[in-house]
Amino acid sequence: MFNKIVFSHALSIASFSLLLTAAIPSVASGETVMEKVKRTGILRAGTSKDAFPFAYKDKQGQLIGYSVDMLNLIQQGLEKELGQKVQLELVALSPAERIPNIVNRKVDIVCDASSFTWERNKSVDFSFSYGASGTKLLVKKASNLGEPLSLIGKRIGVLAKTTNEKAIKRAQPQAKLIYFLDRAQAYTALQQGKIDAFADDGILLEAWLGNNQNLNNFKVVPDYPYSKEGIACMVPENNSDFLDTVNFTFYGFMQGFIDNETRYVTIFDRWFGARGAIPLNRDLRELTIETMRLVIDSHQDIPEN
Repeated sequence: MFNKIVFSHALSIASFSLLLTAAIPSVASGETVMEKVKRTGILRAGTSKDAFPFAYKDKQGQLIGYSVDMLNLIQQGLEKELGQKVQLELVALSPAERIPNIVNRKVDIVCDASSFTWERNKSVDFSFSYGASGTKLLVKKASNLGEPLSLIGKRIGVLAKTTNEKAIKRAQPQAKLIYFLDRAQAYTALQQGKIDAFADDGILLEAWLGNNQNLNNFKVVPDYPYSKEGIACMVPENNSDFLDTVNFTFYGFMQGFIDNETRYVTIFDRWFGARGAIPLNRDLRELTIETMRLVIDSHQDIPEN
């Protein structure tokens, strides 16, 4: 009898332990980003390793870029909101890894060169846009590619799960898409003649072209992009407090830039100014400023009567 009681007691403890263990993941999964950051003191952010100038690795292997600067501002916003120190932990992700890592809560946010789409919005939530781009092609100088009809049967390099892939499919369904794991592979394939063009965000292609020793051998086409997209951050769904903090951070950045505050102008010009990583021409800079004004004007508080 004693052995049976001991066995029964041990079985009860084991069963309770299993139930407790099973309950812990559900508790963690129900934790909001703000609760998790407050508990751990860490903001885990996904970004790109090769999306220059938005997010990329420098010569020392550090992740830097315009989007990384935005993440630093978000970190500072969280510190103010939570009243504690917050460590920013960066994780390099491929385009195909971004949404799964957010959905599975391996990262709290992704800021790189991501664009809003309704399909993506089914799985994640998007912040305000803090940049703009559109799908273009990088081709060799002698290429006559550009208009959709010229892409029929041509080998167009793309990264999987990107808006660029979708834009080319939509513009010319008869183009032959060739998939690459990262941009470096695609650039090499184009140089070696294994593909006829590489489709990516126009601003990223212009940045690569401006930093390539053989820039006279390539060009970016067409004049008008296959798509126009806003660059934004992605966060897990049902995290309105966190998204509010992210959006308020971007609102403050844009307002500061418009007001010519040195701190914010310096951040923008480091990447897109006259002496920045990829200088914007006057038209693009004015378009960027106008876009910021629209965001600011559409989110101003209305005084209560």
